[in-house]
Amino acid sequence: MNGTGDRNSKRTDFLEWQEYFMAVAFLAAKRSKDPCTQVGACIVNDDNVIVGIGYNGMPKGCDDDAFSWAKKSQNRRDNKHLYVCHAELNAILNKNCSDIKGCTIYVALFPCNECAKVIIQSGIKEVVYMSDKHAHKCNTIASKKMLNAANVKYR
Repeated sequence: MNGTGDRNSKRTDFLEWQEYFMAVAFLAAKRSKDPCTQVGACIVNDDNVIVGIGYNGMPKGCDDDAFSWAKKSQNRRDNKHLYVCHAELNAILNKNCSDIKGCTIYVALFPCNECAKVIIQSGIKEVVYMSDKHAHKCNTIASKKMLNAANVKYR
């Protein structure tokens, strides 16, 4: 259907590119085994071709059952933050092309400072995010400071 019920003309109720790529990021997040936070990322080039997808999870070869998924733990070694690779990092490492300079990354949650470093170093020039729920935290403030200094746009 085309949004008006007319089967003889093109549809008008299709997803725009930005909605589509964000939906892919959210779909990728469903692969995460993290019980608290599921984040996905989708990297797209100027031709609207997906060149990388990732989600937050344990590094390749690390058994998901052998590591803690605890967000906070009395024993700091059992804190998931020591082990989990973020969606942005996985999308960049899992890219299917040699160069992602100038690309855009779509991500559900505004990137942390560590992911901002990787985004900047990879040459990605724009971050499109859905939520900035940690805007008040130091690592998000640092992330924005670095992205601004490196002329990486975010919206």
